[in-house]
Amino acid sequence: MLESYIRGVIRWRYLVILIILALVAWAGSGTSFLQFKSDYRMFFSQDNPQLVAFEKLQNTYTKNDNVLFVVAPKDGRVFTVDVLAAVEKLSNAAWQIPYSLRVDSMTNFQHSEAVGEDELVVDDLVRDAANFTQAEIQRIQQIALNEPLLVNRLISPKGHVTGINIIIQLPGKNQNTEVPEVANFARQLANEVRTENPNLEIYITGGIMMDTAFAEASEQDMKVLIPLMFVLLIVVLGLLLRTVSGMLITTLVISLSIIPALGLAGWLGIDLSPTSVVAPNIILTLAVADCVHIMANFFHGLREGMDKRTAIVESFRLNFQPVFLTSLTTAIGFLTMNFSDSPPFRDLGNISAMGVGAAFILTMTLLPALMVILPAKVRTEHTWQERTMTYFAEFVIRRRGVLLWGIMALIIGLVVFIPRNELNDEYVKYFDETIDFRQATDFATDNLTGIYYIDYSVLAGESDGINDPVFLSKLEAFANWFRQQPEVLHVFSITDIMKRLNKNMHGDDPTWYRLPETRNLSAQYLLLYEMSLSYGLDLNDRFNLDKSATRMTVILKSISSNEVLALERQAQAWLKDNAPTAMQKTAGTGTTIMFAHIGQRNIHSMLIGTTTALFLISLLLVFAMRSLKIGLVSLLPNIVPAAMAFGLWGLLVGQVGLALSVVTAMTLGIVVDATIHFLSKYLRARRENALNATEAVRYAFSTVGTAIWVNSAVLIAGFLVLAFSHFHINSGLGILTAIVIAFALLTDFLFLPPLLMKIEEEKDELSTIT
Repeated sequence: MLESYIRGVIRWRYLVILIILALVAWAGSGTSFLQFKSDYRMFFSQDNPQLVAFEKLQNTYTKNDNVLFVVAPKDGRVFTVDVLAAVEKLSNAAWQIPYSLRVDSMTNFQHSEAVGEDELVVDDLVRDAANFTQAEIQRIQQIALNEPLLVNRLISPKGHVTGINIIIQLPGKNQNTEVPEVANFARQLANEVRTENPNLEIYITGGIMMDTAFAEASEQDMKVLIPLMFVLLIVVLGLLLRTVSGMLITTLVISLSIIPALGLAGWLGIDLSPTSVVAPNIILTLAVADCVHIMANFFHGLREGMDKRTAIVESFRLNFQPVFLTSLTTAIGFLTMNFSDSPPFRDLGNISAMGVGAAFILTMTLLPALMVILPAKVRTEHTWQERTMTYFAEFVIRRRGVLLWGIMALIIGLVVFIPRNELNDEYVKYFDETIDFRQATDFATDNLTGIYYIDYSVLAGESDGINDPVFLSKLEAFANWFRQQPEVLHVFSITDIMKRLNKNMHGDDPTWYRLPETRNLSAQYLLLYEMSLSYGLDLNDRFNLDKSATRMTVILKSISSNEVLALERQAQAWLKDNAPTAMQKTAGTGTTIMFAHIGQRNIHSMLIGTTTALFLISLLLVFAMRSLKIGLVSLLPNIVPAAMAFGLWGLLVGQVGLALSVVTAMTLGIVVDATIHFLSKYLRARRENALNATEAVRYAFSTVGTAIWVNSAVLIAGFLVLAFSHFHINSGLGILTAIVIAFALLTDFLFLPPLLMKIEEEKDELSTIT
């Protein structure tokens, strides 16, 4: 049936080409529906509990989307007339940023002080700085550097850097236009300030700029990685296949595999993201496998004296089953990424799986049609690859015992290092140091304030309860506990406002810098303060409508996700031991908590996915090999490479983040390729040619060895291209996958053949005796 099918494709080749191109064009038309998402929320499913809690907090108070200007005078002195005037001007101009809701800076900080015995004055800390005297500057400096709501938030403790934070309320109609609009305006504003004030360095960070960095990193990857991948494939295929027609046919087939995958993604409503945007590179890499095996056997047949059509039919006859199985197992591996708790990885898996399916269909239709049309001239002598593979096979056969136990020792030696891997996700470090956002954020973290924070909506248990002195004292104790933790830079709590107001209402006597003693006093002070605040600088971001809860923000140093979760557990333990029942319902939330949890959640979900993939692939291999023993043996070279890779990663790096948690499931289907092709040729030699185990291994190396290492070389090179991505999720994914494939080649060539000979030679001896 297969031979008849291939002969039919050859006969009706032009019609087949026309139909396939029409189908590719139809499927590809779905690319017009593709949309790109760069919101950091894309990493979380809608029912993610941390995202749900975060959205609830933002709906209660205000959004956290922000732009943070970090102003750094080159002489390290913020408190000068020129710098304060520039900061004041920038703070006023920042209100013009599209969708801005609030602007907070040192200059417009709502400072309160007493006038007389019982009069309260609230005004901007800095007003008309250009006309300040030196005495006024010193007064502002003293106030700012002693204000707990400013230090390590909007002014550095040394007074050498200051910040302007703008809260952004996006309409949410079209994030692809709204976010760039905000980012471009902010950058233009920063450039104007730099031009007017050569002494100032302006860095821009914040949530909006992170979303912008996601989009820009993805755009850069698409511009660089895909063309680089094409060049690499053409060079590698040209060097290894050594035929122009083989290179052209393979390049055309694998290129066309991308179009249906992206088109079907558009039809299905799948969005592109910084993670899934590398799917074309992965599809290009994987699609090579089918073509290389078929083309290698085709040219081998031509060198053996077959005519073109006979060589095509024979190549497909030999390779159909392993090509089908490898395509199916690879698709299974990618589809199990749907177990991921992070939507971009599910999208990457689905797009890649569709690309693998498209590559198989094109290989079985377009490839034979093109092979018969294009000229195929080959040298009659064996290639250096084939000669090398003959020598290599003899080496493996002679050294089988040493290789078997040596590779086993290497496997054990690497696997023991797996526990050294620590789960750690710092979302700022998703970007490398060439990205403006990363540079700005690192500078802000080192000099001004942290980008990682935890928000708490602390419940008072009753309406107007935040004015209760008992509640305020517990809230103050909770804030002070955080301030004592080494990971914490700043704590923003309304208790600091309450203490300042109490001092103000007692003639600014420092001894009254404490919480009000009665509920009525707290309510009166807070009302008086609210009525005096400037427009847009109210306290709605600090408590809810009925004042039954207040927001407390904890700003952290750059710490690992494990340290974030440990700190949150300690906070919950403190609340349980020291806080009233209502406060114990308080849980930390925010992007830092969300990203800290997603890595662990993803690992747990992908363990299920990996187990599912392993079970399905195992059943498939046992069924396909028609041997339980060989099917089980094949599992070793399929499981071991990932274990070795993670062991090496633990030895050299030691940190596993969100992206690397999907590598095992993803590569499980990929590494099966070499194993299936080697075992299929080995079993063919055993069953059809009645060869013993040693001769069957020699036959497998001679017929498929070259194709396996060529294909592995292309796969390794293809995934290593991702290492050039400025987005560390993609680069880490590419590097670790390439390591897994390299170990798969090692085990398939140096461990599997000796293992087969070891377990099969006893069977041969028994057969000989019988």
